[in-house]
Amino acid sequence: MARSDKVAAVAELADKFSSSAGVVLTEYRGLSVKALMQLRRSLGDDASYAVSKNTLTTIAAREAGLDTIEEQLVGPTAIAFISGDPVVVAKGLRDFARTNPQLVIKGGVLDGKFMTPDEVRKLADLESREVLLAKVAGVMQGVLQQAISLVSAPLSQAARLLAALEEAAGENPSLLAPPAPEASAEPSNVELAAEVTAEPTTEEVAAEVTPEPTTEEVAAEVTPEPTTEEVAAEATPEPTNEELAAEAASHAASAAPEAGTAPASEPLAAPAAEDN
Repeated sequence: MARSDKVAAVAELADKFSSSAGVVLTEYRGLSVKALMQLRRSLGDDASYAVSKNTLTTIAAREAGLDTIEEQLVGPTAIAFISGDPVVVAKGLRDFARTNPQLVIKGGVLDGKFMTPDEVRKLADLESREVLLAKVAGVMQGVLQQAISLVSAPLSQAARLLAALEEAAGENPSLLAPPAPEASAEPSNVELAAEVTAEPTTEEVAAEVTPEPTTEEVAAEVTPEPTTEEVAAEATPEPTNEELAAEAASHAASAAPEAGTAPASEPLAAPAAEDN
């Protein structure tokens, strides 16, 4: 290959590396041209599958800032440049490798990060973007349907209620008449406040409380106890021995019998017996 052709090939590869969402490196040793064409058709518009020399691919990867794939550029290499859904491309390569074991997945780069062969196979196990979008759309549709049901149910109930009320009012117009005013209106807040008895102030309570007597007033009202001299003056003096003897003699004299009076204790003489 001429030098100019090599420069053009490197520039084309570098542009594909830069414009692609990701790449998957494969080894195609033993695959026929027919099998490679079948693989390209299976990837469809989501990726372009091309065979390139490792030396040119290495230079182009360096120019695109993908130095991490240099270790995988060993042996015959074919690159899948992803332009669509990476999951669809990973599924296509995995399914083709199941029926064509000669195709070996070496690794890849997605969003600037290197992927190992196991990570590429895990990417293939995910659901495609269309399936995920369909599931999200189904969930959103279910949520919207529930929201519509929740909103429309009260509205329909209110409409039926208003229709029933209108029909009943046509038969009995008094249903729509305003209520008659009550006989006794409830007092307003101002009237209630005027009826409430105000609590007495601290000065009024203090004026109504009977003050306790002072210590001097209590002392003036208490009857003083008599002194020792007053008790001695009021006490009756005890009689002396001479006074007691005189009083006893006076009592004895008054108790003696009068002269000529027989003692009461002597018996009367019995009458003399009559002579026969």
